Amino acid sequence: MNPPAQLSRLGYRPIDADGHYYEPHDAFTRHIEGRFKDRAVNVRVKPEDGLGRLYYGDQKAGMMKVTQTDYTGAPGTRGGVFLGIHNDEDPGGWRQTEVINARDYPAMMNRTARIALLNEQGVEATLLFPSVGVAVEHEIHDDVEALYANLRAFNRWLEDDWGYGADGRIYAAPMISLVDVDQAIAETERVLRAGAKVLHLKRGPLYGHSTAEPSRDRFWSLVQGANIPVAFHTGDAGYHELWGAQWGEAPRPPLQYTSPFNVYLADTAAEDTFANLILNNLFVRFPKLRVLSVENGAGWLKPLMKRLDKVAFMTRGQAGLGGMVEGRPSETFLRNFWICPFFEEDPIELAELIGYDRVLFGSDWPHPEGLEAPLDFADKLIGVASESDTRKVMRANVAGLIGLAA
Repeated sequence: MNPPAQLSRLGYRPIDADGHYYEPHDAFTRHIEGRFKDRAVNVRVKPEDGLGRLYYGDQKAGMMKVTQTDYTGAPGTRGGVFLGIHNDEDPGGWRQTEVINARDYPAMMNRTARIALLNEQGVEATLLFPSVGVAVEHEIHDDVEALYANLRAFNRWLEDDWGYGADGRIYAAPMISLVDVDQAIAETERVLRAGAKVLHLKRGPLYGHSTAEPSRDRFWSLVQGANIPVAFHTGDAGYHELWGAQWGEAPRPPLQYTSPFNVYLADTAAEDTFANLILNNLFVRFPKLRVLSVENGAGWLKPLMKRLDKVAFMTRGQAGLGGMVEGRPSETFLRNFWICPFFEEDPIELAELIGYDRVLFGSDWPHPEGLEAPLDFADKLIGVASESDTRKVMRANVAGLIGLAA
């Protein structure tokens, strides 16, 4: 296979801030503690179609009709939709073609094969996030002990199959929940000892609590002290059940059958989460925290920063959970956040808003809505941005976050 054309023009191998794996059926059950076996996240295969369904104990999980591992689109096959290459008059709408089983593609599920593919793709290293795993926390948040048992089991599987970057190539992000701060700290300390270089948190509220309220400060103190970035990746933020149901929408619709309004609600989860962190002064208390927004896009960013400054001005003298807002919220965002835009968005426009040192290249490989060839992301930068700014986006920014050479 010939190297990607962009590689010679760049003169270095980029680092992908948004890669994925597809989980095997035992990702949660392989290391589940004995007393939680009956409440483990598990996959059950229907003999009639051979496809797995995700369960929590004996309860069917809502977000996915079938596991993406068994039935998903080929890499990049939905990309044209987001680029506008579709027929608006098509009554069929957005239809998935080229359906695959991830087991037929070793690089989607096997570390050795993935490294070989990275070499072919011209990619130096990649952050890796869950596919099925992002659907789990909300499903079981009200069974706190089982939630943490399942996350511990998942993270141990992650260490088995992918690793946390000791090889300098694959940096999987362990999943941490802040529902219970003591257990969050215990698992964070464990994955840090195991070498984790980035943490994954769910977007959205903590069921009557805020991720940024002072009662969670012990966790954030640990994160800041460890100098480890935290990523908020798209997934089930609970918005369908928490907000959609209040509008008469289905509370736990499968991903493939979510209504337009429920999709609209879920798309606000990232900006709501980041606004909550900032307006509750998390970054005043912990100014060195580094937050990554991955696979949330960037179209919401400019209006969000304007709104943050406006509400902070309008409510001056009024305290939130973290006290009265200190500083200018938009400036806090520019200091503490890194954004991984969707590939169909304009990284130049984003960089003009937040600076080239805060933009990250992400391919979303192997998801169908991402890029089939990760380095195609660079086409919007090469010859438009300077070489140094292009390098920041394609490599240096994420390298600095995980401790690799820029």
